[in-house]
Amino acid sequence: MEDITKEYTNGEITIVWQPKKCIHSAVCKNGLIEVFNPQVRPWINIQGANNERISEQIKKCPSGALSIKEKNKQDNIMENTSVNTTVSVIKNGPLMVKGTIILKYKDGTEETKNDAYLCRCGQSENKPFCDGTHKKCGFKDE
Repeated sequence: MEDITKEYTNGEITIVWQPKKCIHSAVCKNGLIEVFNPQVRPWINIQGANNERISEQIKKCPSGALSIKEKNKQDNIMENTSVNTTVSVIKNGPLMVKGTIILKYKDGTEETKNDAYLCRCGQSENKPFCDGTHKKCGFKDE
């Protein structure tokens, strides 16, 4: 999958969507269909709800594929931050990491993230992140 980023703005906030990070959990759609509807194009309608509702829903995105930029803070993406970091095993799925983590890649680059879903099945096309492939390959906990 191509590493693209799309932005949708209403002049006050900008929704940032990174499809490569999406694990298709449908949390966005199920929580705010007026804004996030994959059955229409474009699938994000930033006019569908007020900024507060949109921001609250985006905070629930489990993969970090959706984030928010505020006007006058274009370089600061709003993210959930935690003092503690927890790692949970999702049954027949990825590792859910909640809290601030630093990912160090083999090329030496680093990325700071708040919350991530990490692949356990070994089949993701977006390692170390889960891309939902565990569902297609039939990954099961032993």
